[in-house]
Amino acid sequence: MIIVRSPLRISIAGGGTDIPSYYKINESFFISAAINKYIYISITKPFQKGIYLKYSKSEKVKNIKQIKHDIIREVLLNNFKTDQIEITTLTDIPAKTGLGSSGSFTTGLIKGLHSFKKKFIEKMHLAESACDIEINKLKQPSGKQDQYISTYGGISEFKINKSGKVFPKSLNLKNDIIDKLEDNLLLFFTGFSRNSSNILSDQNKKTIQKDKTIISNLNYVKDLAKEIKKSLVKGDLKNFGKLMNQHWIYKLSRSKKMSNSIINNYYDYALKNSAVGGKLVGAGGGGFLLFYSETPNKLRQALKKTKLEEVRFKFDFEGVKQIL
Repeated sequence: MIIVRSPLRISIAGGGTDIPSYYKINESFFISAAINKYIYISITKPFQKGIYLKYSKSEKVKNIKQIKHDIIREVLLNNFKTDQIEITTLTDIPAKTGLGSSGSFTTGLIKGLHSFKKKFIEKMHLAESACDIEINKLKQPSGKQDQYISTYGGISEFKINKSGKVFPKSLNLKNDIIDKLEDNLLLFFTGFSRNSSNILSDQNKKTIQKDKTIISNLNYVKDLAKEIKKSLVKGDLKNFGKLMNQHWIYKLSRSKKMSNSIINNYYDYALKNSAVGGKLVGAGGGGFLLFYSETPNKLRQALKKTKLEEVRFKFDFEGVKQIL
């Protein structure tokens, strides 16, 4: 048996520019951070022939093409054709909450299968293989952020050129800046889960149609991501928080599905109680709200009066890895 863990992530800035319909014309720049909340995947050879899968559902089939779980089916077809395997998945946080679980799961599964076969896979190849499964094989309207940050870990910047080549780079923040971010960034579950495909499909369609409003919006948040990088590297975290707020305002205007009145009320309440800025993590529509506050305990106490549930975290600097 082997066990692999793959980190979830919080998107910091520039999200949405990592979708092919945008970066093939304008190139992409975004910042993302892996956190110590994980998807765990165990792989073993069962005693009897058959394919046994345990995730939120259970499957027992005779061959790969019968598998209902899209990602597992496509990864096995492309990486490990077998009629005797057992795959079990456990998660710290449920899927469809905006923390990049789909991309994290795909990289974890590919990494796990290579480890199971006692084969090494280089990080860039791992991330691209995961992107190929989700974007090309399954035709999902997703970008490359989740697969790459779960592979590389850390607090990192990513550039994507027009040909689709990704250039990952750690921000190499000083330890005191990392410590302050871990203290002052607060993550809260809104109670709403969502399907990111609905929002991303809408953005993708408009970008393909060269909608001037959506392209201008994405250009602006890409520029904001570069300004956010400067603030993070300098340790000017109050300005980072202000830029987060600006980023959210522009992201909010991208789609009517991005938020709802309840989430907007939570956000406004947080701003009145010491949050400098914040955003919905991921594509939007629900999931987790991320806030930056210079007085985090004040914000924490204020939000205890709401239905928001805090999830405390630290950053993960290892990326996907085999742990057994």
